[in-house]
Amino acid sequence: MFRRLVTPRWLGALVLAALFAVACYHLGWWQYDRHLAKAERNERLDEHYRGEAVPLGEVLTPSGLAVQDEWRRVTVTGTYEAGPVFVRGRSLDGEAGLEVLWGLRPDAGGPDVVVNRGFVRPSDQGASVLPSVPPAPDGEVTVTGWARRGEASRGKEAAAGTVASINLPEVAAQMALTDVLPDYVLLDSERTADGTTPQRPQPLGEPDRSLGTHLAYAYQWWMTMALGFVLIWFGIRRELRAENPEQYPPKVKKTRIWDEEDE
Repeated sequence: MFRRLVTPRWLGALVLAALFAVACYHLGWWQYDRHLAKAERNERLDEHYRGEAVPLGEVLTPSGLAVQDEWRRVTVTGTYEAGPVFVRGRSLDGEAGLEVLWGLRPDAGGPDVVVNRGFVRPSDQGASVLPSVPPAPDGEVTVTGWARRGEASRGKEAAAGTVASINLPEVAAQMALTDVLPDYVLLDSERTADGTTPQRPQPLGEPDRSLGTHLAYAYQWWMTMALGFVLIWFGIRRELRAENPEQYPPKVKKTRIWDEEDE
C-alpha cells in the first residue's frame, strides 16, 4: 500500500487531502472564534445590561464606541431636534416592521446622538406609506438607554425618511444633521422636565443571548479533517483488491438465522 501511495496519481490525491485538512482546520477555528465572540458578548451583557447608567460622554465619543463598552447603560439630557427616520427590514418576535430613530441634541453640547426609540408595524396602506408613530417629547428630556455600535451601510438607496440600516452617516443625512456621534443609544426610558414618561413606540425587548451552532460546526470541521486521508486509504485498498483478488479474497458472508429460514 505504501508503494502505491508514492505513485504520482496518489501523491496528487495526498496533496489535495492535506490541503482539504488545512482548510477544515482553519474553518473550524473560524467557527470557534465566532462562538467565543458571542460568549464575550454575553459576558458584557451580564455586566452592563442592568448596571448603573453613566453619563453619555463617558462611553459614546466621536472616536467610536469601544468593544468593552457596548451595551453599557448611559444617560443624557437634551432636546429632540430631528426625526423620525425609519429603519426598514427589522423584526420583533417574528413580526416584520420598522425601528424609529430620532436625533437628540445634548444640553452639555457636543455632537448630536441618535436614539432608537423602538419598533413599529408597517402602515396598512403599504410599504410606500410610512406608519404613524408617537412623537418624541418636546422640550428637555432625560434619556436612559444602552450604547450600541453603528451598523455598516447596506449600500441601498432608501426612500425619504428611511434607511436600510443604522449607519450613522446615512441617518444623519436623512435627519439633515451635520455633527452626529458614530454610534447610537437604544432607548430604555425617558423622562421630561416635569417628570412625566412620554408615549413611545414598542420597546425592542432584551437582546438575544443564544450562542448559536458555531461550536458544533467547529467540531464538525475538525472531525472532517481526516476525511480525505480515509478516502485515499479506501481507494488504494480497492485498487489492490481489483489487481490481486487472490491476495485480497472477498469476505465470506455470514449466514444469519433469517437466511437459514429462507432456505
